[in-house]
Amino acid sequence: MRIEREHTAAIVIDYQEKLMPAMDRKEALTENSSILLAGLRTLGIPMVLTQQYTKGLGSTVKELTQAAGTEEFVEKIRFSAFEDVIRSCPQIQEKKYIILCGVEAHICVLQTLIDLKEAGYVPVLVTDCVSSRRRTDCETAFIRAQQEGAILTTYEALLFELLEKAGTDESKKIQRLVK
Repeated sequence: MRIEREHTAAIVIDYQEKLMPAMDRKEALTENSSILLAGLRTLGIPMVLTQQYTKGLGSTVKELTQAAGTEEFVEKIRFSAFEDVIRSCPQIQEKKYIILCGVEAHICVLQTLIDLKEAGYVPVLVTDCVSSRRRTDCETAFIRAQQEGAILTTYEALLFELLEKAGTDESKKIQRLVK
């Protein structure tokens, strides 16, 4: 099944100031996620950023708000972002494929994925743009995501799948991002 750009949106989960320093491979996570978000922005994919308990965990880190082109976010209190995002973001409601990235893989990302799948969406988990404090939690979340029926991919594979063809201004921008 090909992930089609016009039927796709993204939920960007909890890349917050107090969480990010504790994440496994945080530098690669930040770099990969910045490329993903800049690429999604280039392709016109609607994105919603979430934050869990902003007062205590801080805002989304600047590298990612800059890449996404927004500091706007949906505040959530549940671990799953599903209820809060779907209720408040009509640009997400009408899509089929929902790209997921963020932290922590085994908690907020996984619970959002499960709720999306249950509601009839096709969750797309970008494996090199998610993390947890412990690597084993992240690896186990990938196994569970597959069991739940999610599509697992990487940021580069996803961006080129959404792009579909070379030789366009968009393809040149995406190629510059991933190099």
